[in-house]
Amino acid sequence: MTTVLRTTAPITEPTPAPPILPAGTDPLLRLEYDTRPPTGPGATRCLSHPHELAFRGIPATCRACRARRDWMLINHGRRVWIRCRCSNQWLEPEISRADFDALITSPDITNYPSVEDCLAALGFDGAFAGIYLT
Repeated sequence: MTTVLRTTAPITEPTPAPPILPAGTDPLLRLEYDTRPPTGPGATRCLSHPHELAFRGIPATCRACRARRDWMLINHGRRVWIRCRCSNQWLEPEISRADFDALITSPDITNYPSVEDCLAALGFDGAFAGIYLT
C-alpha cells in the first residue's frame, strides 16, 4: 500500500522558460524591421486626400455618390486607385506613382496589417458614405 501525502499548499506549475531566439537575432533590430513601412514592388500604400482632384481640368467625381473630394488613394506597384467614402473604387490611370509620392506631405506613417484594416480605420469602408470628414 502506498501512502500519498496531501498538503494544503496550492500546486503551482513551473514558470515556462522564455523562448530562445536564434543566435544573432536582436529583439530591437527585429522591432525596427517589423515597424518599417513596406517597400518594394509588392508594397501597398494608402493616402488620405481631403481635397478635390482634377485631371486635365476635370474634377474627379464618384460615380456612385457624386462626391468630389475626401478621397483615399491606394498605390500598388505603378497603379493608383481612388476610393470614395461610399466604398466605390476605381483605377485612375491619370495618377502615376510619382504623382502619388508627391502628394505625401506628412512624415508620419501608420502601418496596418492589410488594406482592409486601413480602409476600416480611416473610414473608407462605406461606414461614412455621404459624409465629408475634414
